[in-house]
Amino acid sequence: MSKLFNNQSLLRPTASEHRSSRLNSSGIPANSLLQSARSQSSSFYGSSLRARKIKLGVSGARRSFIFTPRAVLAMDPASEQTLSLQQLAGKFNLDGNIEMQVFVSNSSASSIAQVDIQINYSSDSLHLHWGVIRDRQEKWVLPSSQPDGSRNYKNRALRSPFMKSDTNSYITIAIDDPAIQAIEFLIVDEAQNKWLKNNGQNFHVEIPMREELTIPNVSVPEELVQIQAYLRWERNGKQMYTPEKEKASAKHRLEEYEAARFELLEKVARGTSIEDLRATLTNKNDMREIKEPPVSQIENNLPDDLVQKQAYVRWEKAGKPNFSTEQQQVNFLSFLGQLVSVLFLRLVASAGREYEKAREELQAELGKGVSVDEIRKKIGKGEIQTKVSKQPQNTRYFSTEVIQRKRRDLMQLINKHAAKSVEDKASTSVEGKNSIESKVLKAVELFAKEKEEQDGGTVLNKKIFKLANKELLVLVTKPGGKMKVHLATDFEEPVTLHWALSKKAGEWLEPPPTVLPPGSVALKEAAETQLKNESSAELSYLVQSFEIEIEEDIFVGMPFVLLSNGRWIKNNGSDFYIEFSRGSKHVQKDAGDGTGTAKALLDKIAEMESEAQKSFMHRDTALDFWTNNFLSFVLSVEPKSSILETWEKVILLLHLARFNIAADLIGKAKDAGELGFAGILVWMRFMATRQLIWNKNYNVKPREISKAQDRLTDLLQDIFASNPQNQELLRMIMSTVGRGGEGDVGQRIRDEILVIQRKNECKGGMMEEWHQKLHNNTSPDDVIICQALIDYIKSDFDISMYWKTLNENGITKERILSYDRAIHSEPNFRRDQKDGLLHDLGNYLRTLKAVHSGADLESAITNCMGYKSEGQGFMVGVQINPIPGLPSGFPELLRFVLKHVEDKNVEALVEGLLEARQELRPLLFKSNNRLKDLLFLDIALDSTVRTAIERGYEDLNNAGSEKIMYFITLVLENLALSSDDNEDLVYCLKEWKHALSMSNSKSDHWALYSKSVLDRTRLALASKAEWYQQVLQPSAEYLGSLLGVDQGALNIFTEEIIRAGSAAALSTLLNRLDPVLRQTAHLGSWQVISPVEAVGYVVVVDELLTVQHKTYNIPTILVAKRVKGEEEIPDGVVALLTPDMPDVLSHVSVRARNSKVCFATCFDPDILANLQAHEGKLLRLKPTSADIVYSELKESELADSNSTNLTEGSPSPIKLVRKEFNGRYAISSEEFTSEMVGAKSRNISYLKGKVPTWIGIPTSVALPFGVFEKVLSEDSNQEVANKLQLLKKNLAEELSALKEIRQTVLQLTAPPQLVQELKTKMQSSGMPWPGDEGEQRWDQAWMAIKKVWASKWNERAYFSTRKVKLDHDYLCMAVLVQEVINADYAFVIHTTNPSSGDSSEIYAEVVKGLGETLVGAYPGRALSFICKKNDLNSPQVLGYPSKPIGLFIRRSIIFRSDSNGEDLEGYAGAGLYDSVPMDEEEKVVLDYSSDPLITDENFRRSILSSIARAGSAIEELYGSAQDIEGVVRDGNVYVVQTRPQV
Repeated sequence: MSKLFNNQSLLRPTASEHRSSRLNSSGIPANSLLQSARSQSSSFYGSSLRARKIKLGVSGARRSFIFTPRAVLAMDPASEQTLSLQQLAGKFNLDGNIEMQVFVSNSSASSIAQVDIQINYSSDSLHLHWGVIRDRQEKWVLPSSQPDGSRNYKNRALRSPFMKSDTNSYITIAIDDPAIQAIEFLIVDEAQNKWLKNNGQNFHVEIPMREELTIPNVSVPEELVQIQAYLRWERNGKQMYTPEKEKASAKHRLEEYEAARFELLEKVARGTSIEDLRATLTNKNDMREIKEPPVSQIENNLPDDLVQKQAYVRWEKAGKPNFSTEQQQVNFLSFLGQLVSVLFLRLVASAGREYEKAREELQAELGKGVSVDEIRKKIGKGEIQTKVSKQPQNTRYFSTEVIQRKRRDLMQLINKHAAKSVEDKASTSVEGKNSIESKVLKAVELFAKEKEEQDGGTVLNKKIFKLANKELLVLVTKPGGKMKVHLATDFEEPVTLHWALSKKAGEWLEPPPTVLPPGSVALKEAAETQLKNESSAELSYLVQSFEIEIEEDIFVGMPFVLLSNGRWIKNNGSDFYIEFSRGSKHVQKDAGDGTGTAKALLDKIAEMESEAQKSFMHRDTALDFWTNNFLSFVLSVEPKSSILETWEKVILLLHLARFNIAADLIGKAKDAGELGFAGILVWMRFMATRQLIWNKNYNVKPREISKAQDRLTDLLQDIFASNPQNQELLRMIMSTVGRGGEGDVGQRIRDEILVIQRKNECKGGMMEEWHQKLHNNTSPDDVIICQALIDYIKSDFDISMYWKTLNENGITKERILSYDRAIHSEPNFRRDQKDGLLHDLGNYLRTLKAVHSGADLESAITNCMGYKSEGQGFMVGVQINPIPGLPSGFPELLRFVLKHVEDKNVEALVEGLLEARQELRPLLFKSNNRLKDLLFLDIALDSTVRTAIERGYEDLNNAGSEKIMYFITLVLENLALSSDDNEDLVYCLKEWKHALSMSNSKSDHWALYSKSVLDRTRLALASKAEWYQQVLQPSAEYLGSLLGVDQGALNIFTEEIIRAGSAAALSTLLNRLDPVLRQTAHLGSWQVISPVEAVGYVVVVDELLTVQHKTYNIPTILVAKRVKGEEEIPDGVVALLTPDMPDVLSHVSVRARNSKVCFATCFDPDILANLQAHEGKLLRLKPTSADIVYSELKESELADSNSTNLTEGSPSPIKLVRKEFNGRYAISSEEFTSEMVGAKSRNISYLKGKVPTWIGIPTSVALPFGVFEKVLSEDSNQEVANKLQLLKKNLAEELSALKEIRQTVLQLTAPPQLVQELKTKMQSSGMPWPGDEGEQRWDQAWMAIKKVWASKWNERAYFSTRKVKLDHDYLCMAVLVQEVINADYAFVIHTTNPSSGDSSEIYAEVVKGLGETLVGAYPGRALSFICKKNDLNSPQVLGYPSKPIGLFIRRSIIFRSDSNGEDLEGYAGAGLYDSVPMDEEEKVVLDYSSDPLITDENFRRSILSSIARAGSAIEELYGSAQDIEGVVRDGNVYVVQTRPQV
């Protein structure tokens, strides 16, 4: 920024004050892109008041006035009639091409100084952010008379709007206080959050000296002073005062009142008449017509308090209306009410006109001869004749009890912020100042690590004590059943350990001689041992250590102190004590190594938790010491309660609440990303679910907890805005944290309970005990206690309802007795207290929820819409302003929600909730200093959707399928709105809406299509649950083990998270709809993939993958919860049953049919549960093409069964002939023979020129058999060959060597001759050569070739060949090279239906994109259909697709495996080995609702018929059933391979 100073004396730069807080002193966010420099600066203090004496110019009289400075916006900035001595204070070039000029002048007519600012920047949201400097204090003071449109910004600055003129903006500030020396400002475009500064600092404009105004010695009517005082209070932000500040506030109010008087006197001095003042202040021209009574009459005949009372009577008779902003401008009675602390004045909200009308009514009474005393009595009885008009009721936004939802493009809902992969980010982060990675492990930590590895047993306890800048470690382990205690410190001076053992906590017992380390000295009830030096060259540490081994289990702990250089070292004045066991209810798992977590962050949390717990233990000890031993002394000084309160305040300064600790750590969590936020969420949820220990006795005042929550949520809202990929976790963190709010609402918790007690005359018993608890320690329990009281009162004082509410929310009698201030009594109210208590406790519940439950709907709505609650007596008042910029009609929408929130028929409510969330959503992605309130509202709306749906389950019991489907769309929409990576969920939502339209139009396939959408939605939920499990569970288990959280709670941690969200409600609805759809679509409860009758014993497993290499010695019916599709079927298994949905043509399906194993998917959870209940029982399965009948058998019947599938002895080994290198590295398709390539290559070559021309066959070349072995024998690859030979020898003992073998193959280098021959063959065949695009492209192709060769040693292939005794060394791998066709669809055809064996019909499956999702282990089902061979134009769809992912690729080359171990008689090896494209496929989330294969019946028939005709033609060519793979591109069919169908 360049600047030209024309008057250095008038304008100088100054910087905004910065401290460690998030906002600088001007209220500007500290992370602003245009952050000011941190140098000496002026501060912004909006509440500063200065007192000075004013000289009065009438008859030499003097009066003292106390006032604040003033500034007024000139109404006509263009006018220069009163300007003189105008000076250019500065000319600036801002932000490149923005020019600003500042002029300063004195008025020739008065003492007013004028500052004109002009800038060639035009924006509706351009504001001056400013304050003034007076008395040379260099602190910003806020003038009380503010320009039109100005607003108070956080009591730190003013925001005044610029006026636009074409492309320029201008503003004029008039300064009329001679004490003001300067004005300071910044310029902000609020819409863009763009700040214009003076080289990063404030603009500072000096104001020339002016003459002081001579004030006439006249009086101004008091009612006008009152109005002016109210306006000053209103413009200063309607400041409320806490009880602590009440004395100062009374003084301040008087100062404000006198300052208001002086402002009016100044106006009179400039020539304004009293009548004009009255007209201006009441904002009505007709007020000029009201003849002002003489002052003497006002003061002597009609006291002001009577007028005020009559004004209140008028307001009350009018229905206590809430006046508009304009009407509130003259609501001086509210201000006066605060000033004199009179209750009825505090309630008055009337306007100046009402005040005058009240005066007129009383003057009319005087005119009738009624005395003032009689008027006073009449007002008390309400006998004064009053004419008022009732205020109109708020019109309802909704004319009916339903929501007319807006039509929206669902694609706008998509968030593509995919979760990062789960990894130990802490272990990979770079060491740095802001890294969450712990610093280089300290000596005692390295010592602990080594001892834990050496002992190898359970860690019973581990603590690190901080001793100034040194550390002390105590580690308790239990290797081999014996307990070991290790102690180590990094002290440099010699250390002696003075120690003992305990049979009960705190006890000192002399250790047995067998336990004492060498050199120890036995003492009475203790022992002393000199610590020995211990070091490790490998881990580089040096410590002093101690070790004992205890065989007996009678000891529970070890007390000790240290002695060094004659100085006793204790634990904050107490003995050290280490427990030998944490004593949790469940056996506590070892913390493990923290893999999959932000370990360093979790370690820090655990350390701070330990320190806090220890500190509070000492606090309790100290309090006991003070109260028991020095009670008489304490009471002689001041009351005991005051001492305790002071002590606890000291403790609060020393030990921050968890929210403050979390706020301190949130930056580290941000650095760790997803896992860091997961750690914070786990910790906060432990606290919210009361799993942690010390917070139940943590005496935190409501005000402190509110401030701590406010600080944490401020940080979270900032991180939310800048981390879209982690917003879901951040929402979950915020849902466990209350709203907070500068301590305002928190303070009310303490104040309101006293008001409730006083108003309702319930000062003793349970209410007093609860008050003491609230005063000392407020917690989320208080929300439940308050609700329990309300339920008790509503039930006509049934005490069982009180306990029912408490117990249902986890609060037992034992728990409330365990509070620091225990609640011993039950509530006992009188019936005449009922209405008052219900009203007051209802309001109090909102206050409690505002602090402890940010997600509570009512408090969230009121925080966004704004509310005001006047103080009562000493009680603090609260005002929360509405959030600006809320959508039109939004308040009415929220009122609709609140009105219907408890409706039993929840449909309209849920629609309203979702409409509100949709309206709110755009605001969540914009900059807003109230973003956290918007987030809490969105969280509350989300939560209410879930609870409403759960409440509506009963009504859905007898609902039709369309109604259930509609509710599914609602819940799915809600889930999508709360999820980061929600693309799959949004496409599911679109498909459900398409399914609904199909149902409404009575489409024949609506149920079949809906079933596929249901299956896909289940997959989406499973994927989400898996993400939660991967991200949250490791952190829960690691941190939980460090903090001693109950193991049972850890085991179900993620499950409970999922149950608490919309996913659980959605799953319930899907389960209700599934049987309806299956029945309507005639699907039955089973899909039989391999219909083989079987008899065997039932075994239940979680995943087939975990047992695929196991051998069962008896006939086994395996019930597996998860089957992906690529697994092998274990030996001994005669049937495989699963609820999972592998494709009919997947690898495992083909294996089942080839091996004559019964294989079926069960869709009915009740049938599946019944099968699982038969675990260990002998069953007979009798399948048909669409069902399975099963029955229990006796052991004797097994011998009669002929379906055991077990044979005595080994199967006949399959013979393979070793293939040799024939001297050629690459061959064309014309050269494919059985000696050179496998069946895959030969079949594709055979098809060329023989199938109809409309069937495309891709061009192919191949690397023949023996090339791999030849490359391996090259001198350049000798080291790789030697390593492979060694690994293969070890393979018999170590199957883990398979992975290392594959990695070793990838180290091969390509012989130049291979490269040249392959290039020649590909180019001569018309295929592109990768190397033409650069060396890197060839490197990619070469890596793909090696991956194909390496797949010979993948686990599935290796175990499969070993099972059939195939000599793995004889298996050779050719590589088929083809150009990739970037497919619209891919298909697999079996020309004989594999499920029924019907050779008259073709069965095929189709997927969108490349075929890898069909033949690989990708979740979901493909579109499946059958087609009669005698009617190929009439395909019949059996199932619609549910696969969420499609694969697509750029123009590329694919290298396909082609071994000599595929398609052998008695063994089908197809699909065992890998085909690898040169380029990585792109995974695309599929939208079937816009896919013509789904939505266009004619298109679907055309494509499926073409596929069926291609299969028929190829079967006819070979004369046998075929297994065919191909793709469709632009409606054209291409076949990429075929093999005999087995």
